[in-house]
Amino acid sequence: MKILRKISETKRITSALILKKKTIGFVPTMGYLHEGHLSLVKAARKKADVVIVSIFVNPLQFAPNEDFTKYPRNFKKDEKLCRNEGVDYIFYPDIKEMYPDDYSTYVIVENVSLGLEGKIRPEHFRGVATIVLKLFNIVQCSFAVFGQKDAQQACVIKKMAEDLNVNTKIIISPTIREKDGLAMSSRNVYLNPEQREDAAYLYKALEYARRKLTLENYNRDIEFIRGQISKLIKSRKTATKIDYISFNNSRTLEEVKTLKNLKNTDILISLAVRFGKVRLIDNIVIKR
Repeated sequence: MKILRKISETKRITSALILKKKTIGFVPTMGYLHEGHLSLVKAARKKADVVIVSIFVNPLQFAPNEDFTKYPRNFKKDEKLCRNEGVDYIFYPDIKEMYPDDYSTYVIVENVSLGLEGKIRPEHFRGVATIVLKLFNIVQCSFAVFGQKDAQQACVIKKMAEDLNVNTKIIISPTIREKDGLAMSSRNVYLNPEQREDAAYLYKALEYARRKLTLENYNRDIEFIRGQISKLIKSRKTATKIDYISFNNSRTLEEVKTLKNLKNTDILISLAVRFGKVRLIDNIVIKR
């Protein structure tokens, strides 16, 4: 495994791999890797001749009041985990390499980036789309693997790739969860024991919604179910704020207000909840 710090070196290596007709699988991350990230690496390893993981904490996707400087970092651990999973290259640039002093170009994906996380964090997806497109151009990958846990991010990236004719296939892998259902996240380390116990109720609430929406004789009014989800989460003492509980078309992210006349549309149920100062997101997709 080789660690690459410079864009020029990375492009030179990947260009040579392409000439040799190698399939390049890419997993972009912000580091502090866990089993969720490693599941993406495993998915890439199955399909690719060469696997590249990027580790870059992207300042553009953090608002001024968010935790960029405190975001957990442990490159030595990340390096070891990547090596164990058979990663061929880690692209590990610094901020100046990715954003020189005169940097002034950004990618904005309209519509799918506006609701949910985009409503709470208005600049977030501009930062995500910008860094992902830059990484695609640097790594020149055949395909890239992202996680379903960040469902809106996946929609934004797929739409960007489609609209800008990006020659990279986007693969979305299932959310990896702890035994109690909590979605794996780098931010879970911030939870104290009581918050950690309560956070498992996010998935319990989503699974409650799944059961009720698939029962033919149950009250399937969306506002009623939203209210029941809210009650379940608020019953946990450390759940300090619900940012949203949302029902959306899983592809377009248009809000779903009723199940009437809604055929062949998969529904994304997503939520964002704060436990103390720790903000967690989760989602499930209901196939219809």
